[in-house]
Amino acid sequence: MGLAWADELRIALPLGMVAGTDCAQCLDDLADVVRERSVTEFVIGYPLHMDGEVGKRAKEVDEFSKKLGEKFGLPVRKVDERLTTLAAEEALAHSAKGAVEKDGKVDAVAASLILQDFLEGGKVIE
Repeated sequence: MGLAWADELRIALPLGMVAGTDCAQCLDDLADVVRERSVTEFVIGYPLHMDGEVGKRAKEVDEFSKKLGEKFGLPVRKVDERLTTLAAEEALAHSAKGAVEKDGKVDAVAASLILQDFLEGGKVIE
């Protein structure tokens, strides 16, 4: 799962990855980030199908976002993530070090694109 954060200028930046293998592990790994970055809310990508339908992965995100909000007592905003992985791969391919260092960074770059969309008024999915 890719992570991103926004600086004081509201610019989203890739932060890294949480490599937990299950929901509980991911939540535990996020605890350090929440504390270190003084997180006030979460913005997560919502994987709708291209036709806008909610599928299995989106339902898993619904479950995860509920647990995330409960664990940290913070608001969780879901933002349409369609095509962000493709956009992240393209951005890395065009960067100076993209071809060499893109492994493991696509999810973090995709997370920053999702966060930037939210910061710029992207539609929050309820």
